[in-house]
Amino acid sequence: MSDQNAELLSMVRALTDKVTALEVEIKELRLLHADVPEETMVAIAAAVAAYLGHRAKRRQASFSKSAIWQSGTRRRQHAHEPLHLRKG
Repeated sequence: MSDQNAELLSMVRALTDKVTALEVEIKELRLLHADVPEETMVAIAAAVAAYLGHRAKRRQASFSKSAIWQSGTRRRQHAHEPLHLRKG
């Protein structure tokens, strides 16, 4: 009977240690999900994209009134393609 009690006691201690370790890990994860400013997120995203080899294109806004430009833009917007995959 005492062997069984000692075994149960050691199992309870092991579970207590695991629960304590998990509580510490949860607290650390909560600290990681703190609010990050948008500027920081944009800078991180740009750095990752550059590291992966994506070459960003600088685009200048044009304000022409031609219907050809408008229809092309409208067509691209309705294509639902991600910006980095669009040609043009």
